[in-house]
Amino acid sequence: MKIPEHIANANGKTLFSFELIPPLKGQSIQGIYNAIDPLMEFKPPFIDVTTLREDFIYKQHPNGLLEKLSYRKRPGTIAICAAIMNRYKVDTVPHLLCGGFTKDETENALIELEFLGIENVLVLRGDARLGDSSFVPTPNGHCYATDLLQQVVNLNNGIYLHEDHGNTAKTNFCIGVAGYPEKHFEAPNLKTDFKYLKQKVEMGAQFIVTQMFFDIGKYKEFVNGCRANGINVPIIPGLKPITSSKQLVTLSKTFHIDIPEDLSDAIHACATEKDVKEVGIEWMINQCKELIAFGAPVLHFYTMSNAGPTKRIAEAIF
Repeated sequence: MKIPEHIANANGKTLFSFELIPPLKGQSIQGIYNAIDPLMEFKPPFIDVTTLREDFIYKQHPNGLLEKLSYRKRPGTIAICAAIMNRYKVDTVPHLLCGGFTKDETENALIELEFLGIENVLVLRGDARLGDSSFVPTPNGHCYATDLLQQVVNLNNGIYLHEDHGNTAKTNFCIGVAGYPEKHFEAPNLKTDFKYLKQKVEMGAQFIVTQMFFDIGKYKEFVNGCRANGINVPIIPGLKPITSSKQLVTLSKTFHIDIPEDLSDAIHACATEKDVKEVGIEWMINQCKELIAFGAPVLHFYTMSNAGPTKRIAEAIF
């Protein structure tokens, strides 16, 4: 079932969902199940699975020369989605990235997803590689999320990359895109962000999942701004509780978000990391209650494949 259909069927009730990261290479699927099992009591209608781009390592040869090698540290998102669907009978939402994938690789992935009956995808540009100062497109890949979105839309219309493909069957993907309540860090202002977000919706995006935030006022302003700009698809808030003091710096730096003064003051006043975790969970519980009152369609948690904090929050909310 498509994400907007899940939301419509809830008849105004806020749903629960979450996102997982594929395990490191060498780990088993049981790690994924361990991250999902504690959360199934809250009846998520869908589960997101992230995709990570390749990285590079340098191998030194006996002659002293360095060889640049591409590698991937985690198993494929498609296989994990299939395993989750088979075990839990819920929809999955794989992430599609520009970075690290060619157009042909993307088309092949979409053909596999269609074959498996996966109806929803989240289209993202993706982050820069480690060591790159800015995003560098993959050769014969996409530069922008809009380009990737267009490729999925094309397949929904039966348009494939190569005319001699011999298969013009139309796919049926429901496409999600990212939203940034505090604006994308590369955008000059929110007005520009709204412009490109509206373009994505007009191209065919059917739902939005936001970057994490800790000030609900930013989400409310973002939703109201979207509506004022004619963006009327569901806007799903992305959520993650702070669980360690170092995240005051790492989350702000990595995701370009602000931490409210009240939250940072409370964390700085903590005597132990256990106290920090309690503050972060309590803040998120209160934030979720406000989001439900505001009418958020889904509470979507970035679990980092650690179910514990999300389970405690869900127990207090649902």
